[in-house]
Amino acid sequence: MPELPEVETTRRGVEPHCQGRTVAGVTVREPRLRWPVPDALGVALQGQVITAVERRGKYLLFRTASGSLLVHLGMSGSLRVVAPADPPGRHDHIDLLLDGGICLRYHDPRRFGCFLWLAPGEVHPLLANLGPEPLSAGFDGQLLYRRSRGRKGPIKSFIMDGKVVVGVGNIYANEALFLSGVHPRRASGRVSLARYERLADNIKQVLTSAIEQGGTTLRDFVGGDGKPGYFAQQLYVYGRAGQPCKACGTELRELRLGQRSSVYCVTCQR
Repeated sequence: MPELPEVETTRRGVEPHCQGRTVAGVTVREPRLRWPVPDALGVALQGQVITAVERRGKYLLFRTASGSLLVHLGMSGSLRVVAPADPPGRHDHIDLLLDGGICLRYHDPRRFGCFLWLAPGEVHPLLANLGPEPLSAGFDGQLLYRRSRGRKGPIKSFIMDGKVVVGVGNIYANEALFLSGVHPRRASGRVSLARYERLADNIKQVLTSAIEQGGTTLRDFVGGDGKPGYFAQQLYVYGRAGQPCKACGTELRELRLGQRSSVYCVTCQR
Protein backbone atom coordinates (compact mmCIF):
# COMPACT_ATOMS: atom_id res chain seq x y z
CA MET A 1 0.00 0.00 0.00
CA PRO A 2 1.30 3.49 -0.76
CA GLU A 3 2.57 5.08 2.44
CA LEU A 4 2.77 8.76 3.36
CA PRO A 5 5.92 9.55 1.32
CA GLU A 6 4.46 7.91 -1.78
CA VAL A 7 1.17 9.81 -1.36
CA GLU A 8 3.05 13.08 -0.83
CA THR A 9 5.10 12.36 -3.95
CA THR A 10 1.85 11.78 -5.83
CA ARG A 11 0.51 15.10 -4.54
CA ARG A 12 3.61 16.94 -5.66
CA GLY A 13 3.52 15.17 -9.01
CA VAL A 14 -0.06 16.06 -9.94
CA GLU A 15 -0.47 19.44 -8.23
CA PRO A 16 1.23 21.55 -10.95
CA HIS A 17 -1.12 20.07 -13.55
CA CYS A 18 -4.31 20.55 -11.48
CA GLN A 19 -4.01 23.68 -9.38
CA GLY A 20 -5.85 26.59 -10.98
CA ARG A 21 -7.49 24.33 -13.58
CA THR A 22 -11.21 24.11 -14.19
CA VAL A 23 -12.90 20.70 -14.12
CA ALA A 24 -14.48 20.28 -17.56
CA GLY A 25 -15.97 16.87 -16.83
CA VAL A 26 -15.74 13.64 -14.86
CA THR A 27 -15.86 10.15 -16.37
CA VAL A 28 -16.57 7.27 -13.99
CA ARG A 29 -16.17 3.88 -15.69
CA GLU A 30 -16.24 1.82 -12.50
CA PRO A 31 -17.95 3.29 -9.39
CA ARG A 32 -17.45 0.17 -7.27
CA LEU A 33 -14.40 1.17 -5.29
CA ARG A 34 -13.93 0.50 -1.56
CA TRP A 35 -16.70 3.05 -1.04
CA PRO A 36 -19.02 3.64 -4.03
CA VAL A 37 -18.24 6.74 -6.05
CA PRO A 38 -21.13 9.20 -5.47
CA ASP A 39 -23.54 9.45 -8.39
CA ALA A 40 -23.45 13.25 -8.18
CA LEU A 41 -19.65 13.55 -8.20
CA GLY A 42 -19.56 14.81 -11.79
CA VAL A 43 -22.27 17.40 -11.13
CA ALA A 44 -20.48 18.62 -7.98
CA LEU A 45 -17.12 19.01 -9.75
CA GLN A 46 -18.28 20.30 -13.13
CA GLY A 47 -17.03 23.85 -13.70
CA GLN A 48 -15.15 24.03 -10.40
CA VAL A 49 -11.62 25.42 -10.18
CA ILE A 50 -9.14 23.28 -8.24
CA THR A 51 -7.64 25.80 -5.83
CA ALA A 52 -5.24 23.43 -4.05
CA VAL A 53 -4.13 19.81 -3.83
CA GLU A 54 -3.49 18.88 -0.19
CA ARG A 55 -2.62 15.75 1.75
CA ARG A 56 -3.94 14.57 5.10
CA GLY A 57 -2.23 11.38 6.18
CA LYS A 58 -2.58 9.04 3.20
CA TYR A 59 -5.54 10.95 1.72
CA LEU A 60 -5.45 13.55 -1.05
CA LEU A 61 -7.82 16.52 -1.02
CA PHE A 62 -8.57 18.43 -4.22
CA ARG A 63 -10.01 21.72 -2.95
CA THR A 64 -12.63 23.79 -4.79
CA ALA A 65 -14.95 26.62 -3.74
CA SER A 66 -17.93 24.25 -3.61
CA GLY A 67 -16.25 21.44 -1.68
CA SER A 68 -13.40 18.95 -1.78
CA LEU A 69 -12.69 15.72 -3.61
CA LEU A 70 -11.28 13.16 -1.15
CA VAL A 71 -9.05 10.55 -2.81
CA HIS A 72 -7.34 7.48 -1.38
CA LEU A 73 -5.11 5.32 -3.58
CA GLY A 74 -5.96 2.10 -1.76
CA MET A 75 -3.67 -0.91 -2.12
CA SER A 76 -2.70 -0.49 -5.75
CA GLY A 77 -4.07 2.80 -7.05
CA SER A 78 -2.20 5.55 -8.86
CA LEU A 79 -2.86 8.89 -10.53
CA ARG A 80 -1.24 10.12 -13.71
CA VAL A 81 -1.62 12.92 -16.20
CA VAL A 82 -2.52 11.81 -19.73
CA ALA A 83 -4.02 13.28 -22.88
CA PRO A 84 -7.84 13.01 -22.88
CA ALA A 85 -7.68 11.07 -26.16
CA ASP A 86 -5.46 8.34 -24.68
CA PRO A 87 -7.55 5.13 -24.56
CA PRO A 88 -8.20 3.93 -21.00
CA GLY A 89 -6.91 0.59 -19.85
CA ARG A 90 -8.84 -2.14 -18.10
CA HIS A 91 -8.27 -0.74 -14.61
CA ASP A 92 -8.50 2.97 -15.47
CA HIS A 93 -11.67 3.68 -13.53
CA ILE A 94 -11.99 7.48 -13.31
CA ASP A 95 -10.94 10.50 -15.39
CA LEU A 96 -10.97 14.11 -14.27
CA LEU A 97 -11.02 16.21 -17.43
CA LEU A 98 -9.44 19.62 -16.91
CA ASP A 99 -9.24 22.67 -19.11
CA GLY A 100 -6.15 22.97 -21.28
CA GLY A 101 -6.41 19.40 -22.55
CA ILE A 102 -5.38 17.68 -19.33
CA CYS A 103 -6.79 14.41 -18.00
CA LEU A 104 -6.04 13.16 -14.50
CA ARG A 105 -6.59 9.40 -14.69
CA TYR A 106 -7.12 7.05 -11.73
CA HIS A 107 -5.84 3.48 -12.14
CA ASP A 108 -6.67 0.87 -9.49
CA PRO A 109 -6.55 -2.89 -10.24
CA ARG A 110 -7.78 -3.92 -6.80
CA ARG A 111 -10.37 -1.13 -6.42
CA PHE A 112 -9.52 -0.49 -2.76
CA GLY A 113 -9.26 3.28 -3.20
CA CYS A 114 -11.93 5.96 -2.95
CA PHE A 115 -13.25 9.10 -4.65
CA LEU A 116 -15.63 10.87 -2.26
CA TRP A 117 -17.14 14.37 -2.13
CA LEU A 118 -17.04 16.66 0.92
CA ALA A 119 -19.22 19.75 1.30
CA PRO A 120 -17.49 22.97 2.48
CA GLY A 121 -16.54 22.61 6.13
CA GLU A 122 -17.41 18.90 6.22
CA VAL A 123 -14.95 16.62 8.02
CA HIS A 124 -15.30 13.08 6.75
CA PRO A 125 -15.25 10.25 9.34
CA LEU A 126 -12.13 8.92 7.61
CA LEU A 127 -10.31 12.11 8.62
CA ALA A 128 -12.06 13.02 11.86
CA ASN A 129 -9.87 11.14 14.33
CA LEU A 130 -6.47 11.37 12.67
CA GLY A 131 -3.51 12.42 14.80
CA PRO A 132 -1.02 15.17 13.95
CA GLU A 133 1.03 15.09 10.78
CA PRO A 134 4.50 13.65 11.55
CA LEU A 135 6.25 16.43 9.62
CA SER A 136 4.32 19.20 11.38
CA ALA A 137 5.43 21.36 14.28
CA GLY A 138 2.73 19.72 16.39
CA PHE A 139 4.52 16.37 16.37
CA ASP A 140 7.49 15.77 18.67
CA GLY A 141 8.86 13.48 21.34
CA GLN A 142 6.89 15.23 24.06
CA LEU A 143 3.63 14.32 22.31
CA LEU A 144 4.64 10.67 21.95
CA TYR A 145 5.74 10.51 25.56
CA ARG A 146 2.48 11.98 26.88
CA ARG A 147 0.27 9.74 24.76
CA SER A 148 2.23 6.60 25.62
CA ARG A 149 1.90 6.83 29.40
CA GLY A 150 0.09 3.82 30.83
CA ARG A 151 0.18 1.89 27.54
CA LYS A 152 1.44 -1.69 27.52
CA GLY A 153 1.29 -2.40 23.80
CA PRO A 154 4.43 -2.54 21.62
CA ILE A 155 5.94 0.75 20.55
CA LYS A 156 5.82 -0.16 16.86
CA SER A 157 2.03 -0.55 16.99
CA PHE A 158 1.84 2.69 18.99
CA ILE A 159 3.62 4.86 16.40
CA MET A 160 1.60 3.22 13.60
CA ASP A 161 -1.68 4.17 15.29
CA GLY A 162 -3.20 6.92 13.15
CA LYS A 163 -4.87 8.45 16.20
CA VAL A 164 -1.44 9.00 17.78
CA VAL A 165 0.37 10.25 14.68
CA VAL A 166 -0.88 9.94 11.14
CA GLY A 167 0.87 8.21 8.26
CA VAL A 168 3.79 6.35 9.88
CA GLY A 169 3.40 3.14 7.89
CA ASN A 170 5.14 -0.18 8.33
CA ILE A 171 8.23 0.50 6.22
CA TYR A 172 9.08 3.75 7.93
CA ALA A 173 8.19 2.57 11.44
CA ASN A 174 10.76 -0.24 11.03
CA GLU A 175 13.40 2.22 9.86
CA ALA A 176 12.78 4.89 12.51
CA LEU A 177 12.87 2.35 15.34
CA PHE A 178 16.18 0.97 14.08
CA LEU A 179 17.74 4.43 13.83
CA SER A 180 16.52 5.16 17.37
CA GLY A 181 17.84 1.89 18.84
CA VAL A 182 14.39 0.86 20.08
CA HIS A 183 13.15 -2.73 19.89
CA PRO A 184 9.77 -2.88 18.08
CA ARG A 185 8.24 -5.03 20.84
CA ARG A 186 9.21 -2.75 23.74
CA ALA A 187 6.16 -1.55 25.70
CA SER A 188 5.36 1.97 24.55
CA GLY A 189 4.67 3.11 28.12
CA ARG A 190 8.16 2.07 29.22
CA VAL A 191 10.11 4.27 26.80
CA SER A 192 11.77 7.39 28.20
CA LEU A 193 11.18 10.95 27.05
CA ALA A 194 14.74 11.17 25.72
CA ARG A 195 14.22 8.09 23.54
CA TYR A 196 10.87 9.41 22.30
CA GLU A 197 12.53 12.68 21.34
CA ARG A 198 15.11 10.74 19.35
CA LEU A 199 12.38 8.58 17.78
CA ALA A 200 10.28 11.59 16.74
CA ASP A 201 13.34 13.17 15.10
CA ASN A 202 14.09 9.93 13.24
CA ILE A 203 10.48 9.56 12.05
CA LYS A 204 10.75 13.04 10.56
CA GLN A 205 14.16 12.26 9.04
CA VAL A 206 13.09 8.96 7.46
CA LEU A 207 9.87 10.37 5.99
CA THR A 208 11.60 13.50 4.68
CA SER A 209 14.34 11.45 3.02
CA ALA A 210 11.76 9.12 1.47
CA ILE A 211 9.80 12.06 0.06
CA GLU A 212 12.99 13.53 -1.41
CA GLN A 213 13.86 10.16 -2.93
CA GLY A 214 10.38 9.82 -4.43
CA GLY A 215 10.72 13.27 -5.91
CA THR A 216 13.18 11.94 -8.47
CA THR A 217 10.32 10.12 -10.23
CA LEU A 218 7.94 13.06 -10.72
CA ARG A 219 8.25 12.75 -14.50
CA ASP A 220 6.36 9.44 -14.24
CA PHE A 221 3.14 11.34 -13.48
CA VAL A 222 2.95 12.62 -17.04
CA GLY A 223 2.28 9.86 -19.55
CA GLY A 224 3.91 7.22 -17.37
CA ASP A 225 2.51 4.81 -14.82
CA GLY A 226 1.91 7.43 -12.15
CA LYS A 227 3.66 5.37 -9.48
CA PRO A 228 6.24 7.11 -7.30
CA GLY A 229 9.52 5.47 -6.45
CA TYR A 230 9.90 3.76 -3.11
CA PHE A 231 12.70 4.34 -0.65
CA ALA A 232 14.13 0.85 -1.13
CA GLN A 233 17.78 1.55 -1.78
CA GLN A 234 18.32 3.25 1.61
CA LEU A 235 16.46 0.81 3.88
CA TYR A 236 18.36 -0.41 6.93
CA VAL A 237 16.08 -3.20 8.14
CA TYR A 238 12.74 -3.45 6.31
CA GLY A 239 12.72 -6.45 3.98
CA ARG A 240 16.24 -7.46 5.06
CA ALA A 241 15.55 -10.29 7.56
CA GLY A 242 18.45 -12.74 7.65
CA GLN A 243 20.89 -10.20 6.23
CA PRO A 244 23.65 -8.52 8.26
CA CYS A 245 22.89 -5.30 10.13
CA LYS A 246 24.45 -2.37 8.29
CA ALA A 247 25.63 -0.94 11.61
CA CYS A 248 27.08 -3.94 13.47
CA GLY A 249 26.91 -6.98 11.18
CA THR A 250 24.53 -9.00 13.38
CA GLU A 251 21.98 -11.06 11.45
CA LEU A 252 18.67 -9.20 11.37
CA ARG A 253 15.65 -10.99 12.80
CA GLU A 254 11.95 -10.82 11.96
CA LEU A 255 8.80 -11.01 14.06
CA ARG A 256 5.10 -10.30 13.45
CA LEU A 257 3.31 -7.45 15.19
CA GLY A 258 -0.28 -6.68 14.26
CA GLN A 259 -0.01 -8.92 11.18
CA ARG A 260 2.92 -6.82 9.95
CA SER A 261 6.55 -7.80 9.45
CA SER A 262 8.98 -6.23 11.91
CA VAL A 263 12.68 -6.58 11.16
CA TYR A 264 15.18 -5.56 13.82
CA CYS A 265 18.71 -5.96 15.14
CA VAL A 266 19.08 -7.69 18.51
CA THR A 267 22.35 -5.82 19.12
CA CYS A 268 21.40 -2.29 18.08
CA GLN A 269 17.79 -2.22 19.29
CA ARG A 270 16.81 -2.60 22.95
